[in-house]
Amino acid sequence: MAYKTVLTVVTDEGLVPSTIDHAAALASDWDAHLEVLCFGVDRTQTGYYYAGANAMILQETLDRATADASRLTAAARTALERTSARWSVEEGVAQLVDIGRHVAGRARFADVVVLPQPYGEGRGVELEPVVEGALFDGQTPVLVVPDGATPVARPARVVVAWNESSEALRAVRAALPLLQAADQVHVVVIDPPQHGANRSDPGGMLSQYLSRHGVAAEIDVLSKTMPRVSDVLNRHARDVDAQMIVMGAYGHSRFREAILGGATRHMLEQAAVPVFLAH
Repeated sequence: MAYKTVLTVVTDEGLVPSTIDHAAALASDWDAHLEVLCFGVDRTQTGYYYAGANAMILQETLDRATADASRLTAAARTALERTSARWSVEEGVAQLVDIGRHVAGRARFADVVVLPQPYGEGRGVELEPVVEGALFDGQTPVLVVPDGATPVARPARVVVAWNESSEALRAVRAALPLLQAADQVHVVVIDPPQHGANRSDPGGMLSQYLSRHGVAAEIDVLSKTMPRVSDVLNRHARDVDAQMIVMGAYGHSRFREAILGGATRHMLEQAAVPVFLAH
């Protein structure tokens, strides 16, 4: 297995350089084709304007989104011309409530989607449905890259967050090419259950699975000594100098994560290294 189609979605000009650099590095190293979608976002919400509102207002928002798409496309082409990857660029306009569907339609035919962190100061509200569209409806793994992270197509040290969930296992399978190329893979188990089939050997079955794919993984069993699981993962990633974290996404519902928080949301807010997600 190898990555042959890499997709990235651009909606914010300020995030073009870092996102394009990561996506191009991945595509170039894996001899893949990089597809770039540049969306101008029409943030007009259905029902926002009162009945009979001037159609000129609606047309103005559409014109603004179209101009944004053209500007984003120009910025993406400028960034891509500095890379050695094979690439193509498309532009379009999407409504905020519908952008996830557009992303999912293209993500279905990609091997991995590279996107910026959806949360943080100055982040547009459209970034969250872009990530969710690729993960949920597109059923495609997503590599979320934080600002300032160095593009690494084949990370030498990887941390795998393992809790025996279906989401975590799917993330591991999707990340296998990266894990096989890594020098060190740390499977992190936080507060393993005291009862159950794997209580005496947490992570053992996963380690066996990975070893048969040529991955020599270390099992790191940690205690939850910090308030959140994401805090423990991030600290351990720093301790082992990891260049990527692999984890399952949204083990709880998106609504619960949005209201109460969760490991996925907290990780996407705080991670200092790229995070490889699958659902």
